Amino acid sequence: MLGPAPLRLHLDNDTLVANWRWLAGRNAAAECGAAVKADGYGLGAREVVARLAAAGCRDFFTATWAEAAALGALPEGARLAVLHGVRSEDMVDSLASAARPVLNSVEQVARWRDAGGGVCDVMVDTGMNRLGLTIEQAMGGALDGLEVDTLMSHLACADEPDHPLNARQRDAFRALCDAVAARRYSLANSAGILLGQDYAFDLTRPGIALYGGVPVPAATGIRAVAAIEAQILQVRSVGAGAYVGYGATWQAPDDARIAILNLGYADGYMRLFAPGAYAMAGDRRVPVVGRISMDLIAVDVTNVAVGEGDWLGLDFDLQTLSARSGLSQYELLTGLNNRFERRWI
Repeated sequence: MLGPAPLRLHLDNDTLVANWRWLAGRNAAAECGAAVKADGYGLGAREVVARLAAAGCRDFFTATWAEAAALGALPEGARLAVLHGVRSEDMVDSLASAARPVLNSVEQVARWRDAGGGVCDVMVDTGMNRLGLTIEQAMGGALDGLEVDTLMSHLACADEPDHPLNARQRDAFRALCDAVAARRYSLANSAGILLGQDYAFDLTRPGIALYGGVPVPAATGIRAVAAIEAQILQVRSVGAGAYVGYGATWQAPDDARIAILNLGYADGYMRLFAPGAYAMAGDRRVPVVGRISMDLIAVDVTNVAVGEGDWLGLDFDLQTLSARSGLSQYELLTGLNNRFERRWI
């Protein structure tokens, strides 16, 4: 039996639920779902679904049928939709599943209809030019005969509240709602929820904000869900003038103690985080020195009482690291791999 991993991802149940409730409260007349694609944005989709369903969330969204199957049996009362619809290769799985496909093209509509598929969702493109039927197709009879649970579209620029495309997409979607029959209508993602009541419709679909990402400054109620800890593998004494790490990019100005941690860019802790990256030894901030490598980082722990086997926290503030690295908050979260032991607290 393997021992515990030398990497920990601490996940805060209460914060996850509080984030969902805060988002749900922005538009109280609309239901609030949860996107759990990419394994719950890296946190673990099964655990996320279980915790949010217990809090009252009923609508969940994966990207693919493999992700839907990986969730296993859903909690009682929960509903699941698969955002990428149905390829021909998906038909056996989709027809056997309790999840609804989100049909994204006239080809997918025909495939679902010809197979005798039942209730479905439909995505219509209102200006993002990604997935979705065109407005003309949706209004021109392509959906005739389908039983549509949720008609949806997706905002391209919701994280830029003043972007004119937001209002154009909202107005186009409102016209769709008047023309196409469905049980519910859904437009807003995390940032879209913060655009106001006009964007809420019947169902909102937050993703990044559930997990602690802050899509817009107005998301003042969102808090971090994930925190990283890494174990010290070795503490080295390094003489003044010695170099640390690949490329000899850091030179000790004086005699130093260097802790080597079991963490690197293969775990999602990217080279772009430096300079400025640090770890926490208790309440002491200790800098990451030298290059971040694939599986290891070096931390200057001179005059800090730590040793092999001790655990250090790493800075993982999504907004700060995003600004420093140029990576999006989405990339930071979904980049956390399965080397981490995920611990819900």
